[in-house]
Amino acid sequence: MSDRWTDDILLKIVNIIVYFLFLGSNVYTVVAPRGIYFIGRETYVTPAPWAFLIWSLIHLLLLGTIIYQFTAPGKKIIIEGISWRFPLLGVLNAIYVHLWAYGYYIFAFTFALFVSNTISHIYYVVKKFHAPANVGDELLVHLPFSLYHGWTTVLVIITAFEAFGVNALFVPAGVWTKVFVFLALFFLEATAATYAFSSPEGDLPASLAITWSLFAIFAHQDVHRSGFIHWSALAFAGLSVLWVYVGTFGMIKRFRSDSSILDEERALIAAEVVTAVIEDVPKLLQMVFGSSHVEDQIPAIGD
Repeated sequence: MSDRWTDDILLKIVNIIVYFLFLGSNVYTVVAPRGIYFIGRETYVTPAPWAFLIWSLIHLLLLGTIIYQFTAPGKKIIIEGISWRFPLLGVLNAIYVHLWAYGYYIFAFTFALFVSNTISHIYYVVKKFHAPANVGDELLVHLPFSLYHGWTTVLVIITAFEAFGVNALFVPAGVWTKVFVFLALFFLEATAATYAFSSPEGDLPASLAITWSLFAIFAHQDVHRSGFIHWSALAFAGLSVLWVYVGTFGMIKRFRSDSSILDEERALIAAEVVTAVIEDVPKLLQMVFGSSHVEDQIPAIGD
C-alpha cells in the first residue's frame, strides 16, 4: 500500500499547530517591547544577545521538517520514528520560553531540563535508528535536531545560573562563582568534543552550536567585570573550535573509502590539540592572572 499524505493526518496537523506555537513563543521574545534578551537576569555565563539568533536557523529548518513529514521518507522518520515526541517538545519549549521571559527562572530551569530530556530522546531515536538515507533526511531532520540538542545543552547552563547564580550587575564574581563558571565552560567544551567523537561521522552541527555559544559568552563577559571568566570563555571557545575542526573529518568520511585511515587522522589531530593546549597552559594562566611568575611556579606544583 502506497503512502498517502493524509496518513496519520492527526499527528501531522498537531505538529503544524505546535510548531507555530513554538515559533510564536520565540518571536515574542524578539518583538516584545521589554526587549527580553537585553533586560533579563545578568549572570557570569550570560551570552551576547546575538547568540539567540541560532533560534532563527532552528525554526527555519524545522519548518522544512514540518513540510517534509508529508513525504514518504519524512513520514517514516518523523511520524513513525519521532512520533508524538515532537509535539511534546514544542509545548515544553514554549512553556520554558514563557517562564524564562517573565523571570520565573527556577521554574524555567525545571522546564529546561524537561526540554533537554525530550530533545535527547528525539536525538537518540534519530541518530540510533534513522541514519540519513537522502538529502532530505540530512537537512530537514538530522541537522535541525543536532543544532537543537547542542543549543539546549547551552540553555540548561544559562538558565541554571539565572536560577541559582548571583546577579552579575550587582555582585562581583567571587571564588566559588569563578569555579562554577569555569566548570560550566569546561562542560560545554567537553560536550562539543563528545559530539565530535560520538560516532564515526561525529556531529558537527551540535558542536558548532556550542562553539557559537562559547564565543557569545566570551563577547559578553567583559574583561573589566572578570578577567578570569572573560579569558576562560575565550580559551574554551578556542578549544571548541579545534573539536569542530576535528569533527569535520566525520563529514569527509562519507567521501572516503578507507575509514580506518580517517579515524587515525582524527586521533592524530586530537593528540596534537591536547599537546598544544598543555604547552600553552602557562601562557593562558599568565594572561588570566597577569602574573609573570606563573610559568616558574607550575613545575613546583608536582614537587
